[in-house]
Amino acid sequence: MMEISKEASLVHNVLLLKGLENPILKEYNDIKKKERELLITKYLSKIMSLLNLDLKNDSLKNSPIRISKMYINEIFSGLDYRNFPKIMLMDNKIKFNGMIMVRDILLISTCEHHFITINGKATIAYIPEDKIIGLSKINRIAQFYAKRPQIQERLTKQLILVLQVLLQTKSVAVVIKMDHFCVKARGICDNNSNVVTSCIDGLFKSNKNIRNDFFLKL
Repeated sequence: MMEISKEASLVHNVLLLKGLENPILKEYNDIKKKERELLITKYLSKIMSLLNLDLKNDSLKNSPIRISKMYINEIFSGLDYRNFPKIMLMDNKIKFNGMIMVRDILLISTCEHHFITINGKATIAYIPEDKIIGLSKINRIAQFYAKRPQIQERLTKQLILVLQVLLQTKSVAVVIKMDHFCVKARGICDNNSNVVTSCIDGLFKSNKNIRNDFFLKL
């Protein structure tokens, strides 16, 4: 069975300490994957029946198991820290102290209030001290935390804290812009609005020139 990496355990504990972890039950990983898949399938079948859908229909009969596998293996895979991406950190031997920015990171998440899609993009930047991370790992970390029932505000703060811990630098900036289908598809049904959240720290907060440079490059 795949184990939780030391990096995953570290950031999970820090998020718990800061009150920024998702409301995940401690017992989640104690239920074997196959058992969870069967239980979710059972309850989804019940929900669909209560919605008056005919599960004997060829188009619907396999929907509960398809949705169950999708929940566990894809859109909610970020609930399981055994899926946390492998991290490659390198010593900053060249003493690079400028801004490193990754723009337009695709994020697809789920509103935890309505279980409906949130999607958009993130821009993440950091100023290294002793460590540099492989660039694709920033994307993978962002996508890991997006693959949960989420609220955008929490996701933004999670990403800045996790990267600060892993990169051992305070100077991290995160901006997320997302479309919320709980706004677009229900309630007010506003198809034009989106939500932007940002969180900056370290030199991005204390140095006006660096802060302006970051927001100019968005």
